[in-house]
Amino acid sequence: MGDSKRISVHRLLGEGSVADVVLWKNWRGAVALLVSSTTLWYLFERAGYNFLSFVANVVLLLVLILFFWAKAANLLNRPLPPLPDLEISEETIAGVADALHIWMNRVLSIAHDIAIERNLLLCLQVVGGLWVISFLGSLFNFLTLIYIGVLLSLSIPVLYDKYQDQIDDRLGVIHGIIHKQHQKFHSIVLSKIPKLSSKEKKVQ
Repeated sequence: MGDSKRISVHRLLGEGSVADVVLWKNWRGAVALLVSSTTLWYLFERAGYNFLSFVANVVLLLVLILFFWAKAANLLNRPLPPLPDLEISEETIAGVADALHIWMNRVLSIAHDIAIERNLLLCLQVVGGLWVISFLGSLFNFLTLIYIGVLLSLSIPVLYDKYQDQIDDRLGVIHGIIHKQHQKFHSIVLSKIPKLSSKEKKVQ
């Protein structure tokens, strides 16, 4: 019975190469992501390396390697460096534009609900979320937050996939407690706040 209710985390993540890396099915890619992100975090956060200097040095090294490789290949009758087709397809641009369009409409919809509809609950949720982001930003810098995000993305999905039943049981208990507290808060505070009537909305 528990197996029939199990969620396929791999399917939720899109069943692609990203899902394989996050769930450690492609363990080489997961290790490469973990090692590279740890190395970059250490260089910029602990060693004090400058980001622009690092990018410039990496690009300089790549350009020199490709230049000397091409020269040596020409002299020794060897194949040229296997560079891919360096252009962005129209499909990629259209996909990014569609995703940005959906995201912007969602943000504008939330702003409309707060400013025009006077949705207090949504306003409190947005204020709470921004406060949490501000609090985390005061504890860590942006690079450390990205690194923590990478670590969490490589650990939480695979742990949930492995221990899904136990985690769902705990989350169900927590959800019940939060739901009870929300009902109390709603009956004590939110239900007392007068809502706009349909006539008032039309006048505005």
